[in-house]
Amino acid sequence: MDWDALGRKLRGTLLRPGSPGFEDARKLFNPLNDDHVPAAVAQCESPSDVSEAVRAGAGRVPLAARSGGHSYTGYSAPHGGLVVDLRRMSAVTVETDGTTTVGAGASLRDVYTTLGQANRCLPAGSCFTVGIAGVTLGGGIGVLQRRFGLTIDHLAAAEIVTADGRTLKVSAVRTPDLFWGLRGGGGGNFGIVTQFTFVTDPAPALTLFVVVFPSGKVTEVLSAWQPWISAAPRELWANLNISGGDPPGCRVAGCFVGPSNACHPLLDDLIARCGVLPSRRTVHDRDFFNAMRFFAGRPDRESFVASSRVLNAPAADPAAVTSLLTGRTGTALILDPLGAAVADVGAQQTAFPHRSAFATAQVYASATAASEAEVTKSVAEVVAGLAAQGIGGGYVNYIDPALPDWAESYYGQNLGRLRSVAHDYDPDKVFDFTQGLSRV
Repeated sequence: MDWDALGRKLRGTLLRPGSPGFEDARKLFNPLNDDHVPAAVAQCESPSDVSEAVRAGAGRVPLAARSGGHSYTGYSAPHGGLVVDLRRMSAVTVETDGTTTVGAGASLRDVYTTLGQANRCLPAGSCFTVGIAGVTLGGGIGVLQRRFGLTIDHLAAAEIVTADGRTLKVSAVRTPDLFWGLRGGGGGNFGIVTQFTFVTDPAPALTLFVVVFPSGKVTEVLSAWQPWISAAPRELWANLNISGGDPPGCRVAGCFVGPSNACHPLLDDLIARCGVLPSRRTVHDRDFFNAMRFFAGRPDRESFVASSRVLNAPAADPAAVTSLLTGRTGTALILDPLGAAVADVGAQQTAFPHRSAFATAQVYASATAASEAEVTKSVAEVVAGLAAQGIGGGYVNYIDPALPDWAESYYGQNLGRLRSVAHDYDPDKVFDFTQGLSRV
């Protein structure tokens, strides 16, 4: 691999081990992946830079795109490979009709800031440092999905560099199979997307709320939350976060599209169904940007182990779910409801297969380098416990190499078509990685 030649061809910067800035550029969000040391990081400034990087690395070293760097298992920093860093390609432009073009290196903070200034709205993820590319390519679940759908439901077109270095304009008319695959087929497959075009909505007024319940009441709250959110209007999204402990605790937090005076009766109904008085209840009216910032969390790097499952229907045994978190301090089970606008689109209209599911379940646990093995085992036990209750499937943006039957879990009935699209656009497996479509 002639790194010097590649460096000369780039408008951006090629960083190698020992170069100033390399250590910062190579690190991802999760410090547990700091042992992933690529051979080089190409800080690309244009699609032509991405094309040069792909042509130079194809068939010679592992290749991976990096946007936000939140890949749970560090796939965006292949050890000994070439990172195609898109973060300099982060421009966000909003047209007068609300159509928005977004560079693939943009973070959600970039996207929400520009949209908020234009009084527009796009449903996407929550953490501000997550990249728009990863969010979109996996489907794009978020706090507005029950009202506005997934991020991919607003995708109108994309620009992508394919395995042979070509730059393609992708849309439902130009390249229908590839456009279908990009909407839920997961990051790292097909090629490297350099730009997205979204259709946005006028930004609504939003109500944010958090209802915290006393420890030891998880079973009662879960038993009430499931039918409550199933029957809720599509303007309401509310997740259930169960925190491990002895006993476990929980809180319901969410977002209502509308004013707080219309949200309060819905929360009253939840509390009545639970038969448990909350220890804290907060409700705030917010504009779109400040609502998204509320859910953003901390920007600091964080060490964690995570996995996922998908509830095709409400959990039949809430007490059994509670028992999975008993004694597991530092572990959370986060149930994010689907339904409503998410289910308005058929399971095979996009590559995201979980359209008719009730909720996604993320298992998330804090860890250190010293505790990683133990925490990984604990997370796997929770995931297996959910599977034993008939809760299967998984969300590709919560990617986990230990997930049994991962390809079927992520893609379901869409796996065969996705495999075919991947073969058509990357027959030589240039973008191969452990959980890539080239492996199935």
